[in-house]
Amino acid sequence: MKKFLFSAFIVGTSVFASDPFKLVKTAELATMLSEKTPTQVFDANGEKVRKEEGIIPGAKLLASSSKYDTKVLPTDKATRLVFYCYNEACTASHSAAKRAGEAGYKNLYVLSDGITGWKQAGQKTAMP
Repeated sequence: MKKFLFSAFIVGTSVFASDPFKLVKTAELATMLSEKTPTQVFDANGEKVRKEEGIIPGAKLLASSSKYDTKVLPTDKATRLVFYCYNEACTASHSAAKRAGEAGYKNLYVLSDGITGWKQAGQKTAMP
């Protein structure tokens, strides 16, 4: 029995470690956007959240966090892509980043603070 529990723990850990993205905070994303390295930001929120909270200026709007058309992603798979959703409890951005990883993108990030953390940090927003 103990062997089975240990094995299950190892499998669970390896799945978590295989996420194709890195988490970033608002300050890190603000720095990334000020750099010369091309960075594209994607909003994985729904229409209601976008209308209430706004979006990060220049963010591309995804139709779905897990079923969006990957044609909305840049053709250069080395482009730095950042996904965000509502807040730290929201995982829509994780799903969106995983989908990009499945499509072959390697330079993936998730803004863990979400749009609410972005706003709380005093960063500008735009209306969709």
